[in-house]
This record gives sequence, structure tokens and C-alpha cells, in this order.
Amino acid sequence: MSGKKDARIQVQSEQKPIYENPVEEAEKVCKYLKIPHYTIDFTQEFKKYVINDFICKYKNCKTPNPCIECNRYLKFGEMYEKAKEFGCDYIATGHYAKIGYSGKYNQNVLKKSNSIKKDQSYVLYNIDRKLLDKIIFPLGEFKDKEEIRTIAREHHLPVASKPDSEDICFIPDGNYKEFLERNSDIKEKEGNIVRKNGEILGKHTGLYKYTIGQRKGLGISYKVPLFVIGFDSKKNELIVGEEEELYRKEFEVENINWLVTNLKLPIDVFVKTRYSAKEYKAKISKVEDSEKIKVKFYEPQKAITPGQSAVFYDEDIVLGGGKIV
Repeated sequence: MSGKKDARIQVQSEQKPIYENPVEEAEKVCKYLKIPHYTIDFTQEFKKYVINDFICKYKNCKTPNPCIECNRYLKFGEMYEKAKEFGCDYIATGHYAKIGYSGKYNQNVLKKSNSIKKDQSYVLYNIDRKLLDKIIFPLGEFKDKEEIRTIAREHHLPVASKPDSEDICFIPDGNYKEFLERNSDIKEKEGNIVRKNGEILGKHTGLYKYTIGQRKGLGISYKVPLFVIGFDSKKNELIVGEEEELYRKEFEVENINWLVTNLKLPIDVFVKTRYSAKEYKAKISKVEDSEKIKVKFYEPQKAITPGQSAVFYDEDIVLGGGKIV
């Protein structure tokens, strides 16, 4: 884009902005910037790769992260293929992350953004490494969202003050339990809440309503605080325990995606097991006669959750990752 823009879109500061359909918002911004805007329907692909995975994970007592699937199969999958059809050399998204050359690994690598609070490298580990030379992350160098909003306001963009999206995009009210019941054959089914020793403490109404580490909403009373520490799907039992029982030092990871090639295992890395979690030092090694990776923390970590992803870092470089078994 080049040249000055004479037209301006004014946002009335004395009124709360009215936010429209995201597609319409994007179209307005593109029209103002005088760049083409295309709308492509990926509804079926989104259902196939994101929603079906979301449902499947909960059916199998796992906790999914739909953003990771969306990034791999939609934003950096279907969208990239469509961009090539349009003759585009690169794709750019609003993720907080960076692409840069690493002399250590002799390739372009995915790196953490300058904004530690906003960094989204965790949910990008699963993209095809061949795309690292074709991606631009314009927000990677910014330290906070306000810097970006300031630029948007200076250019009179109507979305400058739009609130951040924090919900699952296809469940705007945040009620994932109702979504599962409405869109799958997952239904309430009563079972026992038990300790590891088999002691029955109460009843639950469906294992899909819980996740590892959950404390609130268990509906039981005990002499000490109890947390969800596991599931027995065959017996339809929710297993609870004390906080110390949440800690694990070792676990396995499957469906590995490497963004850096020719790594020689075992190696020491930093591992992040949830988007909002910190990363901690661990040794990763190959599981014998398997495609899985074994992760062994130097210090036990809390609430390692099947279905979530373990992402491996070398300082600020994403080496790869996989799904926690």
C-alpha cells in the first residue's frame, strides 16, 4: 500500500462503538485502506478440523485447544492454499509471534513475540514448518495492545477500540457444555466421584463437564480441598484428590510437529503445557519403538492435562510440540 488516503472514518468517542459482524468490519477497513477484500466460506472445513476435534476430545475425557487446530488446518492450511491461488507470496495474521532467522538452527524459526502477556507462539507450534518462510506477523515486535490501538486510532480505523476476543469463537457465550449437548451425542450421564482408593464421595452428571485441576463445581464436601486428577471412562468415574496429587514429573506426547529440523534427542528444553502456563525446564527423549516423545520435568508440575499441547522451547524459539497423552 502506498499514497495518502483523503477519506477518513470517524469514530464518535462520546458513544460506545457498535461492533458489527467481523466480516463486515474487515470489509469496511479494507475499503478504507483501498485494498481488496475477499470472503471465502470454510464452514465445512472448520467443522471437520476444529469442531469435530473439539467434540471428540471431550468424548474421550480430554481437554482440547481449538485454536491450535484452527491455526494448523484453517489459517495456515486452507487460507494459505487459497492465498496461493490469488498469487500471494506471503500471508499475514494478527498473532503475537515472530518469524526470524536462527544461526544456531540455520533456518527461519518461530519465536515468542515481544509482548510476553500476549505471546501466542504456543498455539502456533502445530503449523507446517514449510510455511515459516511464507508468514508475516506484524504484531510480533509490539509490547502491548495499546500501541496497536494507538496506531489504529491515528489512522481513524473504526475497530481501534474493539474489545479483545477471549471466548471460544464458535461458543461466544462460553457455555461449552451446552454446546456439546446440542451438537453431539454427548449427554448427561450420572456416575460416581471417587478417590484413587475407590472411596465414593458423591455423584457427577457427565465427565465432559470437568477438566484436570478443576476444584470448583464438584458438589462434594471433604475435610481438605479436592481437585479433579483423572477419569475412568469405562466406569464413568470422576477421580478426585488433594492438590499434591495433581503434580507429575513425567508424561508422553504424541502427534509431534517439529518446527526445527535435525534435533538430536535427548535434549534439555523448556516445556509449556497450557497457553496460560509458564514453561519449565525438562528433558525430552524418544519413546522406544514409538513416534511419541517422553517429557521429564526437573521439578514436578501441576495439572498436566491430556488433550492439551506440550510445546518445546529453546529460550524464545519454538522447537515443536505435541498432544499430551
